Amino acid sequence: MGDIVFRPGDPAYDLIVIESGRIEIVSPSTHDESEAPIASYGAGGFLGELNLLTGQTAYLTARVVAAGTIHRIAPDRFRRLMADDPEVSDLLLRTFLWRRDHLRDSPAARSIEIVGSGMSAEALALRTFAARQRLPHVWLDIDTLPGRALMSLVPLAAADLPAVVLRDRVLRRAGPSGLAQALGLSYRSAPARTLHDLTIIGSGPAGLAAAVSGASEGLRTIVVDMVGIGGQAAASSRIENYVGFPSGISGYDLTQRAALQAMKFGAELRSPGQVDGIYPVDGHLSVRFTDGTGIDTRTAVIATGARYRSLPVPGWADFEGAGIYYAATEIEAQACSGQPVVVVGGANSAGQAALFLAKRGCSVTLVVRGSDIEAGMSAYLVDRLRHDPRVEIQVNAQVVGVAGATVLEAITLASSGAEVSERRCAALFCFIGAEPATSWQSGVVVDRGGFILTGSQLTPTDLPPVWAALGRRPLPFETSAPGVFAAGDVRVGSMRRVAAAVGEGASVIRSVHEVIGVRI
Repeated sequence: MGDIVFRPGDPAYDLIVIESGRIEIVSPSTHDESEAPIASYGAGGFLGELNLLTGQTAYLTARVVAAGTIHRIAPDRFRRLMADDPEVSDLLLRTFLWRRDHLRDSPAARSIEIVGSGMSAEALALRTFAARQRLPHVWLDIDTLPGRALMSLVPLAAADLPAVVLRDRVLRRAGPSGLAQALGLSYRSAPARTLHDLTIIGSGPAGLAAAVSGASEGLRTIVVDMVGIGGQAAASSRIENYVGFPSGISGYDLTQRAALQAMKFGAELRSPGQVDGIYPVDGHLSVRFTDGTGIDTRTAVIATGARYRSLPVPGWADFEGAGIYYAATEIEAQACSGQPVVVVGGANSAGQAALFLAKRGCSVTLVVRGSDIEAGMSAYLVDRLRHDPRVEIQVNAQVVGVAGATVLEAITLASSGAEVSERRCAALFCFIGAEPATSWQSGVVVDRGGFILTGSQLTPTDLPPVWAALGRRPLPFETSAPGVFAAGDVRVGSMRRVAAAVGEGASVIRSVHEVIGVRI
């Protein structure tokens, strides 16, 4: 009686199966709340939720309330069980998901309290990271009574924001990296003898598809991402042309499902982690991070996708995160619900964002630089936009000015006819394309735009002398660096569609298998 099975801060714990007795799950006391019971499990029950897959440190207490017998399944055996027994893994995964969703609406959510300004880019980054990691957490805006109360209680000053209040510590001027490290979600160096088969850099659709395919085929797989799980696709409010989802699916839900699927097969997902380069070392590769740590791996897949472009407008950077956004999800929509907004762009992502915001009660102006909206957008989206009374389409126009005191309040539009108009604007959503996220990698050949050349796109003059020693040419999706592959939007010739990225991510594994037995 009273024995602790695991407690907050434990870096890892086993899957616990209860043969007899009873164990209570408790949310520990906080600065302003007493200990609260969450659940109780008896004979035939088991303990655990998503952190058994993600590697997140424990944040609840498991306490024995009736003596009995338990069985422990260590993390390595648990992962093998998930990969080898479909029926058991499906049961566990469904239960883990239900428990995590339940915890997000329970006192356990107070284990992570994020406090800051609703118009802070840094606070937005924290909230986005927490959402993508499915972390039970509470967001407290400093302009609300609960937010001010927490700042007084901790205490916190304005210079400390955004801050994260955890059970055992306070992270001041916090960012996703610091939060991930505190929760055990960032990459932790493995023993020197550990050699991964496959390291995937980037967790968008291409990276996650590669992880699912690689891990399910027995490759020791790890995925690292600079920001958070899902990549650019996770910011899409709705994807309606992806096979198998006739009613559409949000980019967040799609990438979350893919991430869980990859972890089910044993892939390790870590974020955020800033990769500094990929280097050949003693017959294998070393994926180096900016903090000096690294991953030893036999092959690597670059799936870093692309970064959003901004407009060359004076004062633009001042409002990023404070009215100017590059994603339209529930988090951003909360800040401008029912108010006039502007969406800039002429591709599907812009059209989807405009419709999503219109459904949230916003009056939306869709600004398209070209004269023909059909040129870059699917016909079904164009038709819906034209029939939605809350959406105004402005072609041959561009944003030339932004204004506001501390947050965005107005924008200036200019048309091709030299007409200039100012209009009130609570938020501007920018979807004008992206550029490849390859500036960190100098070891592979890219085109003038920075996109990576692979396979047959590489000419003999692109290949360093090491290829002559190997006696072969680059395989499909292989870069100019042996054993290093590229898939998705980062690659020359990519179709810039989720389905295409998934196809490339799955297909690259065939080439990975061919290299696995070859000394690099």
